[in-house]
Amino acid sequence: MGNVLAIVGRPNVGKSTLFNRLTETRQAIVAEEAGTTRDRQYGKCEWCGREFSVIDTGGWVVNSDDVFEEEIRKQVGIAVEEADVVLFMVDARNGVTDLDEQVANILRRAKTPVILCCNKVDMPADQYYTAEFYSLGLGDPFCISAANGSGTGDLLELILSKMPEKEKDDFDEEIPRFAVVGRPNVGKSSIVNAFIGEDRHIVTDIAGTTRDSIYTRYDKFGFDFYLVDTAGIRKKSKVSEDLEFYSVMRSIRAIENSDVCILMLDATRGVEGQDLSIFSLINRNQKGLVVVVNKWDIAEDKSTQAMKFMENTIRSRFAPFTDFPIVFASALTKQRIFKVLECAKDVYQHRQMRVSTAKLNEEMLPVIEATPPPSNKGKYIKIKYCTQLQGPRVPSFVFFANLPQYVKEPYKRFLENKIREKWDFSGTPINIFIRQK
Repeated sequence: MGNVLAIVGRPNVGKSTLFNRLTETRQAIVAEEAGTTRDRQYGKCEWCGREFSVIDTGGWVVNSDDVFEEEIRKQVGIAVEEADVVLFMVDARNGVTDLDEQVANILRRAKTPVILCCNKVDMPADQYYTAEFYSLGLGDPFCISAANGSGTGDLLELILSKMPEKEKDDFDEEIPRFAVVGRPNVGKSSIVNAFIGEDRHIVTDIAGTTRDSIYTRYDKFGFDFYLVDTAGIRKKSKVSEDLEFYSVMRSIRAIENSDVCILMLDATRGVEGQDLSIFSLINRNQKGLVVVVNKWDIAEDKSTQAMKFMENTIRSRFAPFTDFPIVFASALTKQRIFKVLECAKDVYQHRQMRVSTAKLNEEMLPVIEATPPPSNKGKYIKIKYCTQLQGPRVPSFVFFANLPQYVKEPYKRFLENKIREKWDFSGTPINIFIRQK
């Protein structure tokens, strides 16, 4: 199962700086002002061959004090519920503040492992300031500097030691797993019920613990797969406060445990920001994608033009990845509901597809001859040979060039588009690597 680390703490202690360092990106904006990170950031971190998701809980700064404390309580509460490890960041230079004490109050009661992390210990001498953090009652403060990276390696070791090991799942690896994801109230449960429908007895539930997704084996009408169901695992009274955060934390797990994601959109609402954040999670995890526009039965305009327009809108919002099937369906009337499963099955097969090296070179080399990569600093780049890698779960192609460092992103995208034209990889991401020949 995918593990999740949540970084909590009051504003301006360096959560985003650490987030950027762990995910090796510059995704989160870092600035001197408190409260720069308004929305939460989601990323992946890999260390010693193990991967986990990192969540930077931002979005705290509300002006009035009582609202502010309420917000923090909610955020920390959800983080504690959903994450495997909580990293509580404090600022060694400022010492213990009353906000830190409030967060510590919540964390002391939590069953989730908590790591108390003192940031901004830039010099060895700064460690003497951290003794007062023992008063928070969360064990030894762990000193790091997110800005210059000292101590982050040991911190990662500590995080991984507290992460639960993945249990081996007791179901068949060969059978595809489809996850139904989307923001709240878009019809995920309805479509799962419509799939499973009347013949409940064909369905076997492999329930993970409540934390994890539930796998439902679906075996009829010539389909055989697991549905990874996140919808309706627990309905909590608490959840109503922060649906977006909660649904994304839920989705992370489902997406990581699946092969193909069925992303539900609402025909009456169009593409919203939250849909994009779930899409980017699917993309970052390199999963197959089928987009379902649900509630098509109650859309005002059902004409072919409207369909075309909606399709173009979706593809333009999700660009540069545009090669995926879009199905207009209705979970209520069961309109085109098997089309959804057929598409998901096709996408899964596209992920497994292997192109023989001879065929690949025969098709791609003439294309590369006709439009070679643009020359860089007067040096011409030659690509002489290409092949598909056998190991990875995502179709991955290697092109061998004399100067791989000069082949830039746009050209890789050009190669990807050419491959998609010749072979049907609809719905699955493709990796293009350029290596030294």
